[in-house]
Amino acid sequence: MNTKSIFGPVFILLGTYLFLNKTGSMGPGTIFEYFWPTLFVIPLGLLMHWLYFSMTERRGVGLLVPGGILFTAGLVCQLATLFDSWGTMWPGFILAPAVGLFELYWFGSRNKWLLIPINILTVISLLFFAVFSIGSMLSHMVLGQPLMAFVLILAGAVLMLSPKKKEF
Repeated sequence: MNTKSIFGPVFILLGTYLFLNKTGSMGPGTIFEYFWPTLFVIPLGLLMHWLYFSMTERRGVGLLVPGGILFTAGLVCQLATLFDSWGTMWPGFILAPAVGLFELYWFGSRNKWLLIPINILTVISLLFFAVFSIGSMLSHMVLGQPLMAFVLILAGAVLMLSPKKKEF
């Protein structure tokens, strides 16, 4: 390995941290607080992939399942930690096993039955991502509490003042 492949990502992460850090304090505790997934979880996932592609000469396809799960969960944790978005990023943990199983399918024997849990987990994860991210955006931008209260009051007034229909 050369020094570019080690120091390049480290400099990018430190620059991202300094850009996002509003307080300006930087120490070992804050680095571990913000970058624990990059320091511990993601490297384990990459280690599993490295073991599969180089050490086992593509014979230990089972290494890809925990590798894909750890790598995806590490990315989810890193993004959620940096942007403080745990409320919208948690469906990524449902997607993580789907990624590991898809790697097993892709690099393994292409067992078509693996596609069933892969698709179920992916659809559920994307559905939750959509529901929670759209709900979060609507609650922050459009449907704030005063606007929602006004809409509910207006809807109630329209229902109460609308003429009654004759029943036969």
